[in-house]
Amino acid sequence: MNRILVVDDDSHIRKLIRLYLENSQFSVIEASDGKEALDVLSHQQVDLAIVDVMMPEIDGIELTEDIRSFLNIPILMVTAKGESHDKVKGFNAGTDDYLVKPFDPVELILRVKALLKRYNVMSDHIVKIGSITIDLEKHVIESPDNAVHLKKKECELLFMLANSPGKIFTRTQLIEQIWGYDYEGDERTVDVHIKRLREHVVPFPDLTITTVRGLGYRLEEV
Repeated sequence: MNRILVVDDDSHIRKLIRLYLENSQFSVIEASDGKEALDVLSHQQVDLAIVDVMMPEIDGIELTEDIRSFLNIPILMVTAKGESHDKVKGFNAGTDDYLVKPFDPVELILRVKALLKRYNVMSDHIVKIGSITIDLEKHVIESPDNAVHLKKKECELLFMLANSPGKIFTRTQLIEQIWGYDYEGDERTVDVHIKRLREHVVPFPDLTITTVRGLGYRLEEV
């Protein structure tokens, strides 16, 4: 049973989310603020965190940054605000997905399940292509002769492509899996990251990212 941490200073919201999650067979831990959440995370294993943005002392943005500094778990940000700049702040802080209150409980559960599935796919944080290792936790590509450090999203993108060499991923698929369903940027974000990745993988001849015209991208099979 997956354990979900729900962080919100509103006890009624916590109770409501708990009800939805437990009805879907999830185990729930509650925290009323960021400090309590960090204390829980330091003592208990948690599979996913649902974090409210507007909280006293440590808000959801700061809490997300703190979690990202020592844990690699999916984070779903929940807020009453729907403005684009709040979403951008959330994604820059490291959240995986974003949900605006009032939300449909069915959508909440679907997003939680999608995030857990995505992270379970990436639960083995190492993928090997020939003599090359891509480490999702360290954000690094290594071979016997070279090591290149990547940014988080760059590494997640390469990791996803490397898990299925030869498979074509559309830009939409990559946006949804790496940036989340609510990402409001356009598909050029993928193109920019692919361009940077191609520059980073120059020292690794076995890592060739091909553009499939009109479809998307794939990592060529060795």
